[in-house]
Amino acid sequence: MVKKIDRAKARNKRHQRVRNKVSGTPECPRLSVFRSSKHIYAQIIDDVNGVTLAAASSLDKGFDGNGGNAEGAKKVGEAVAKAALDKKIENVVFDRGGYLYHGRVKELAEGAREGGLKF
Repeated sequence: MVKKIDRAKARNKRHQRVRNKVSGTPECPRLSVFRSSKHIYAQIIDDVNGVTLAAASSLDKGFDGNGGNAEGAKKVGEAVAKAALDKKIENVVFDRGGYLYHGRVKELAEGAREGGLKF
C-alpha cells in the first residue's frame, strides 16, 4: 500500500531543521515567513525575548493585491521592511519556514531587500 505524504508534517520537520541553525537576537532578529495557498505572512522576531518586533501580511488593511502570487509577496516583503526600518531594525536573518527558496518566498525576500533590510 502506498503511504500518502503529510505535507504539513514534512514542512514542519524541515522548518525545525532550519530553526536549529537560525535564531533571532535583539541585534539581528529573524525574518520568518509563512505562506498559505491564498496569503503570505512575514514577521520579524526576537527569539531571545520571545517578541515579535514587526509584521506584515497580505491580510493587512492597507494591502492592495493578491497574497497568492509573486507580486503580492514582493509587496509584503517591502511592507515588512518598512515596518522594520521604522523600528530601526536593519539587519535580519532569513527563516524560510521550511519552504523552498523559490517563487513567493523568494519574491518576499527580494522585496524585503529592496525595502532596505540586509540579510
